[in-house]
Formats: sequence, C-alpha cells, structure tokens
Amino acid sequence: MPAGAGAVRYTASDEVKRRGVRRMKAIATGFLVIATVIYVLTTWALRSGAGSWAGYVQAASEAGMVGALADWFAVTALFKRPLGLPIPHTAIIPTKKDAFGVSLGTFVGENFLSIEVVRTRLRALGVGRRLGQWLSAPGSAEKVTREASAALRGALTVLRDEDVQAVVGEAVTRRAAAQPVAQPLGRMLSRVVEEGGHRGVVDLCAVRLHDWLVVHREQVIRTISEEAPGWTPKFIDNQIGVRVYRELLRFATEVRDDPGHAARGAIDSFLSDFAWELREDPETIGRIERAKADLLSRPEVQDLIASAWSAVRGMVMEAAEDENSQLRVRIRDGLRSFGTRLAEDPRMQAKVDGWLEDAAEYVVDTYRGEITSLISETVAGWDATEASRKIEANVGRDLQFIRINGTVVGAVAGLLIHTISTLV
Repeated sequence: MPAGAGAVRYTASDEVKRRGVRRMKAIATGFLVIATVIYVLTTWALRSGAGSWAGYVQAASEAGMVGALADWFAVTALFKRPLGLPIPHTAIIPTKKDAFGVSLGTFVGENFLSIEVVRTRLRALGVGRRLGQWLSAPGSAEKVTREASAALRGALTVLRDEDVQAVVGEAVTRRAAAQPVAQPLGRMLSRVVEEGGHRGVVDLCAVRLHDWLVVHREQVIRTISEEAPGWTPKFIDNQIGVRVYRELLRFATEVRDDPGHAARGAIDSFLSDFAWELREDPETIGRIERAKADLLSRPEVQDLIASAWSAVRGMVMEAAEDENSQLRVRIRDGLRSFGTRLAEDPRMQAKVDGWLEDAAEYVVDTYRGEITSLISETVAGWDATEASRKIEANVGRDLQFIRINGTVVGAVAGLLIHTISTLV
C-alpha cells in the first residue's frame, strides 16, 4: 500500500517475525494432528477390545482436539474470518480497528495523561535533584556548554544577516520612537545637578579652556585684531587683542581655580532650569521629541542600528568557538554552580520540580485531546488488512502458544473428567 500520512508499514522486520509465526502455527497444528491421530487409534483400539486404558487416552485426545480447535477459532477470529465463513464477531481487528483506536486513545488519556498521574510520576523522579547532581558532576557543565555553543553557532549561521538587521532596526526604531526621552532626561539631569555630578565635567572644561588659551595665544589675539574696524590703526588693534586675551585668560583662570565662581553658579542655574524644562515645559519636551524622531529617521542612524547586528554576531560567533572565551567560561561556571546548589538545596529542588509539574500539567491539560485524537485518527488511517498483518506478525507467535496450551489443557481436562466419571 502507498505509505501516506498515518499509514502503517509492513517492514522487513515484520516479515521475519511473520516467518516465526508460521513456524509456531505449524507446531500448534501439529499438536492438533497428533491429538487427532491418537483419538483415531484409541477409538480403533477400543473397538478391537483393548483394555480400559484406551478409554482414558481416547477421552484425553478427544478433549485435546476440542481445546485445540476452540483456541484455533479464537486466535484466527482476531485477524480474519475462520475458513472464510461470515461468522458474527470474527475478524475482530480488521472490523473493529477504528473502535480500538478510539478506545486506545481514551485509555491513554485517562490512565497516562491524567494530571494526577503525571504529577505523581514527575514528583517520584526527583528531576531537580537528579539534574543538579548531573550538572555538578565533572564534565557535565562542559558538555552542556559545548552543545549550547554549537547550537548557537548553528542558529547564527542559518540566520540571514539582512533579515535580522531589518528586524533589529525596526524593533529598535519602534521602541525608541515609542519611548519618551525628554522627561527621563530631565529627571536624570536634575539628579546629576543636585548631587553635583556635573562639577567634574565643568572642572575639566575649565582646565581645557585655560590650557587652550595658553597654547593658542597668538591665534586668539590675531582673530580679535582682525575683527576690529578697518579705520583703526593696526597697533591699536593689536593692543585691543592683547587686552581682550588677557581678560579671557584671567576669566578662565578664575573659573578654573574658584569653585564658587559666578560662572559656575550660572552653569548650575542653567542646568537646573533646563532640567525643569525637560520635565515640565511642553514646548521643550516637544522640541526634544521632534529632534529624536528626526535623528532616528536619518539614514546614518539606521545604518548604525543595522550594523550593530553584524558586530554582535561576530563577537558571539568568536566567543562561542573559543573554549576559553569569557562567554563559555561564565556559562560553564554558572551551570556548575547552579548544579551544585540544586543538588544540595531541597527548596530549590522543590521549586524546579514544581515548575516542571506545572509545565507538564499545562501540556497535558491543553493538549490531551489532541494527543488522544492523534492516536485514534492514526489508527483510523491504517489499512485494515495491513494493520491486521502487522499486529499478527508481532503478537501472533505468542498467540500460537494459546493453541498449544489449549490442546494440552484440554487433554488434561478430558482425562480428569473421564477418570472422575469412571470412578463415580
């Protein structure tokens, strides 16, 4: 038959088993033949005047024949109609296949997929404790890390960069666009100013300004002189430039050396006011949000977001391949530490077992119907003849022992009945 979805396949292994079934059938039939021959001979012996022993043997062989025939009928009726006769309640497997599938699905659902059975079984296994002992054992954490690294490398290899970049770019842009930045920036700036966190930056800027003025003295004087009116003499322009430069240098020096300088206070006031505007002023908030949107829409920013994936992918691939990388070392140490704690901490074991039981309960409760229907629908999709052949090939050899036992037990029962009847 064509092997389709749900089709049962009769394999070469089944054919080997079927040859064993045929051998057992021949043996069981041999028992029937022997009982028949004995019955014929003892019947002839009785008619020829043999002793009473012949009656005992005849009764045993007769009952053995009956037992053998009855069990032959019972075994044969499971798979086909005996002698091809349309006897009711025969060929049970081919004709009742669908009902068996439904019953099997119901049986599995009620006895194997019940929440109580699953929870009890998982609780008895002690998965948390066993997992902890295994993870803490030498080599286990290394094996898990090695397999996880291989899986990670495989996943990164399969993923197309352009697809991931598009997803990452869209996700980052959408997230950034939806997240307001003005008010959080205002709150952060307010805390920085209150705690004086900006003063180090102000100190640095003051020092750099002073040093820059010292280094670029001639350039500053020349620039100031060139901005003077054209009708003034050059030596006066130069003197003005020198005077302005000195004032600038003096101002920069005072700001650098005096923590309480008015310029520093002006900076503090400006930052505090700006922080308030970021938090409370709708116009300032709107300008910041519009600037954020304009920044996110620029091609350079989108290219930067997209290229971040390539950088991350390269770093992760390199770390996953290197056994001594910080990534693998941290994963390995974390797994080993987790395993040791899990193996020794009953509360953590109970928590892990509870998670597993809850997950198993959800799966069983949600998908019990699908699992049982899968069984019944799969059985319903089997070809009746092929299913009967396959089942007979796998269990038929044992069923032939029923015929053999029926012959022997029947003979013993016949002998006992005849003996009791004679004695009575």
